[in-house]
Amino acid sequence: MEAERNLAGAGRPDRAAAAMAFPRIFAVATILVASIGTLPARVLWAAQNSADPVVATIGTHRITQREMDAAVLQTLGRSQLYELRKEALDKLIDDYVIGEAAKKAKLTPDAFLAREMSGKGGQVTAADARKYYDAHKASIDSETGGRPFSDIQTPLVSALQRHQDREARDALIEKLRAEDNVKVALVEPRVNVASAGHPWTGGKDATVTIVEFSDFQCPYCRAAEPALKDVRAKYGDKIKLVYMDFPLGMHQHAMDAAIAGRCAADQDKFWQFHDAMFADQSKLDADSLKANAAKVGLDTKKFDSCFDAKAGAAGVKADQAEGERLGVSGTPTFFVNGREMVGAETEKGFSEVIDDELAHPKGSQTQADAN
Repeated sequence: MEAERNLAGAGRPDRAAAAMAFPRIFAVATILVASIGTLPARVLWAAQNSADPVVATIGTHRITQREMDAAVLQTLGRSQLYELRKEALDKLIDDYVIGEAAKKAKLTPDAFLAREMSGKGGQVTAADARKYYDAHKASIDSETGGRPFSDIQTPLVSALQRHQDREARDALIEKLRAEDNVKVALVEPRVNVASAGHPWTGGKDATVTIVEFSDFQCPYCRAAEPALKDVRAKYGDKIKLVYMDFPLGMHQHAMDAAIAGRCAADQDKFWQFHDAMFADQSKLDADSLKANAAKVGLDTKKFDSCFDAKAGAAGVKADQAEGERLGVSGTPTFFVNGREMVGAETEKGFSEVIDDELAHPKGSQTQADAN
């Protein structure tokens, strides 16, 4: 994800951002709660016996847990708060099921994991890394600045090994969870996205709608394109992809590119122009955008007139305002039936959420995208 607050990264940087924010917030909460020990006895009794306990006093002024939680929510946002809760809940569940399995095996949890994981992950080789590099070059280039394979072979092998080991561990935990009949009641927050009238592709009445807030100059948005193409091919008309503009101020040509995309949409060639812009992000200046218009078969006279008049600027700003209302702070940000996903997500990551939505279509109408 790219953001003006510099939270760029691959995978799920929203979790990384939340993780960075949490220690500060937790520290504040800890200080507040610790101060209860200095409160008068009657206040302490109230704090222990109230649905909204007092966590601090300033003279006669009281700060309650509900106020503190509201401040945490305002700082993090609902999506990040959910991620923190989910990560904490997952750890509690995982530690418990591993501990129970270890007891049955008469082993410590660490010894049990070492036994179960022995040889399961496999050894990642340089050949494996090369194969991965070739298949994901566009995404890797956006992260490394186009460095050759020889420069990144060692860290790439290490990263792939960690990923492979993690997948093996996740498979073990999934098996243990199933055996222990784990049921999770924590509900992921959803939002309504005002995406009506925006360019879309896929099934008009699809069960799953993916709304993307993107920036044509953002390297992480470009890195997400292969995964999006894969899920479009995999699910066909079962999904609908809607594009919304969120050009970042740090990108010199992002606003012009967004306006150009709207001019292309006026001639029903948004997706062709979209692909051309992401194909070469070094050519997003005005002259290059006009040259791209000719290449994709647009009426160049109409396109140039639309672009020069900045006809789509108000619409782009409206998209930015909608994104900000939803808490979008960087690109790419996706809402899958209203469920937020942030960063250059993988095909597997998208598929997990899409499959869940197809299996439980209760959330399919949460997005306001009656195109």
